[in-house]
Amino acid sequence: MGAALGAAVKPAAGVVIWADRGRSTATAKRAELADLIAVPDVGALAQRADLVVSICPPHAALDVAEQVAAAVANRDRDDWPLYLDANAVAPGTVRRIARLLGPDHVVDGAVIGPPAWRRGQSVLWLAGQRAGEVAELFVDSPFDARVLGGELGAASALKACFALQSKALPAIWLQIAEAAEKAGVTEPLRDELSRYGVDLSERLAALTASAGNKAWRWAGEMDEAADAMAELGLPDGFSRAAAELYRRWSDASAPVEPPRGP
Repeated sequence: MGAALGAAVKPAAGVVIWADRGRSTATAKRAELADLIAVPDVGALAQRADLVVSICPPHAALDVAEQVAAAVANRDRDDWPLYLDANAVAPGTVRRIARLLGPDHVVDGAVIGPPAWRRGQSVLWLAGQRAGEVAELFVDSPFDARVLGGELGAASALKACFALQSKALPAIWLQIAEAAEKAGVTEPLRDELSRYGVDLSERLAALTASAGNKAWRWAGEMDEAADAMAELGLPDGFSRAAAELYRRWSDASAPVEPPRGP
């Protein structure tokens, strides 16, 4: 996603840099193909950039913002870069980032869709005082940039709601499969589901194909979605249970392996 966002903003920005410390060879290759220029770390990037786009695992979003704040702390505040947090985080996390960098320097973003290389695949939702400025940078890009308004957290709330159906609901099939296996009723369950046109193996295969080795990342997103629901005064158990299931699935010491089909 980082390479796609960087490539999308490049026509407007001219030069796009990225922080390569600790990143994989595959990530570096994607950045190279997108014609992005590597700098040593987040601090070096923050000192050079006019706009910082944060796209990282949800649990690391606040840490990245703290690194940026530390890197620019000795500069005049008017010279601080604009900061787009495009991570799948709770509105409360975005507001914590705004307290670090100032609400007038932070734009709340949410990507819904895959890394976009052509128009019509993904939408970049934006919120905050300067959301319009960021949207202008993505005009005619593969990402359809849409402004929700000036309230920080709106884009993240939208992403959390969307994630409930895209990640929390599919997680129920992990629990169904594991419960049936532990109870010794997997085959009768398959028979009953098939009477209603549901193939358990297909459901699990679809989840494996979409989550794959990203289950650990989905766990973090579900944690943030749970915080978003709690902040709204709604039950957060759906997301917290999904986070636990994805965490167990990705934990090599206690994997939750989707049962195989017959």
